[in-house]
Amino acid sequence: MIRHLLATGVATGIALAGMAQTKAGFVQYEMVTQLQGQIQIQGLPPGVELPKSRTSYFELSFGNNQSLWQTAEQGPEPDMNAGGVQLRTVTFGGAGDVVFADFNTKMKTEKKELFDKTFIVEDSIRTQNWKMTGETKTILGYPSMKATTTRITKTFKTTMMDGKMERVEGVDTLTVQAWFTTAIPVSAGPALYEGQLPGLILELDFGNGRTVYKATSVSEKVKLDSIKPPKGKKKHTPAEYEAERKKVIDEMQKNGGMRFRTTAG
Repeated sequence: MIRHLLATGVATGIALAGMAQTKAGFVQYEMVTQLQGQIQIQGLPPGVELPKSRTSYFELSFGNNQSLWQTAEQGPEPDMNAGGVQLRTVTFGGAGDVVFADFNTKMKTEKKELFDKTFIVEDSIRTQNWKMTGETKTILGYPSMKATTTRITKTFKTTMMDGKMERVEGVDTLTVQAWFTTAIPVSAGPALYEGQLPGLILELDFGNGRTVYKATSVSEKVKLDSIKPPKGKKKHTPAEYEAERKKVIDEMQKNGGMRFRTTAG
C-alpha cells in the first residue's frame, strides 16, 4: 500500500527531494467536533439547543520511528452551557486518551479513560486501504498530498418512550480524508490514524466535517525521552476494553432519561 502511495505521488516526491526531511518533532493539533445532530438530550427547555461544535487540543511527539499522541494541557475543560442548562460532555475515545505507537514493531499501547477507570490497551497497528486523489496543497509550509479511505463505525441511539428505555445499534460507513507530507517521513498522525501513510498527517476530516483535525504548528524541538508507552497495573485486549465500555454505556442509560448518539471516530 505504501509503495503504491509513493509511486502515485512521485511528482511531489521529486519536488521534495531538495528539502531537508524531519524525522523527529512536535506537532500541535486542533480538533473540532460538530455536536448538533450527533447528540440529543431529552428534557431541555423549549428553544434551548446544544452548542454547534466543540473544540479540543492535542499534541503529537515523534522520533526514533515512534510517536505519542495525547491531549494538550489546556487546564480543566469547562462544562458546556446551553441556554443556562449545564451539560457535561461524555467522551468514549479521544480526549484524555494517550496513544503510543511503535512503527518498528507495528504495535500500539493506549491509555483509555472511562469515567473513573483507566485502561491500558495493547493492539497491533492496523492499516486501512487508502486511495490517492492526486490533489496537493501546502500546509504550514509543507507540500502535502491528499488520500482518502472509508471507516465503518458503530452507532448507538437510545430513546425513552413511555418510561421504557430502548437502545438501537447501527453501523455507519464514513469517509476519511487525510492530508499528509512526505517532507516529514514519519507514519504518524491523529489518534487512530497512526501508521497509515508514508508521511505525517497534518489535516484529517472524519465523516465529511463531523470531526476535523488540523495541525496548528510543527516544531523540530521534542523531548525524545517522553515518547514511551503509558503504564498501568493491568493490560487489556481491545475486546476486553470494548466489553467494559459497553457496560458503562448500558449503566448510563439505566440511570437517566438521556438520548444520545455516539460514534467512534
